[in-house]
Amino acid sequence: MNKSEELIKNLEHNLPVLPLPAPAVLEAKADKEIDDDYEFSRKTYKDLVDKSNNAIEGMMELALQSEHPRAFEVLSIMLKNTSDMTDKLMALQKQKKEIKTKEKEEAAAVTGVTNNNLFLGSVTDLQKHLIAQLSEKNVTDAS
Repeated sequence: MNKSEELIKNLEHNLPVLPLPAPAVLEAKADKEIDDDYEFSRKTYKDLVDKSNNAIEGMMELALQSEHPRAFEVLSIMLKNTSDMTDKLMALQKQKKEIKTKEKEEAAAVTGVTNNNLFLGSVTDLQKHLIAQLSEKNVTDAS
């Protein structure tokens, strides 16, 4: 066995191929976390809007009875805040879709990628190694 073949054998022995985690498992976990966070945020926004609507009704009665300008100013601020909360509720829906789309794209890009490979040897050694691997997998030459 020449030095190059010995080097290849040592590399194969010392650098085992590590299996990638199953993308389906990672995706399922991420999807569950996103769904949980989304449901929590959605419920919180809905509760805030409901409470705000009740407060608006009370403030409207107070403003109409007192006819004080400050009461109407507070009422208009409460209406604006409620409107902003409903806009945030809709934005939450859009964010969820964007996150899921982005994660699916990233998961697709990650699967099967090997980075930072290093081969120490000549081109001939590399060719011999690749031919040996191909013959082990019963791959035939396409040419």
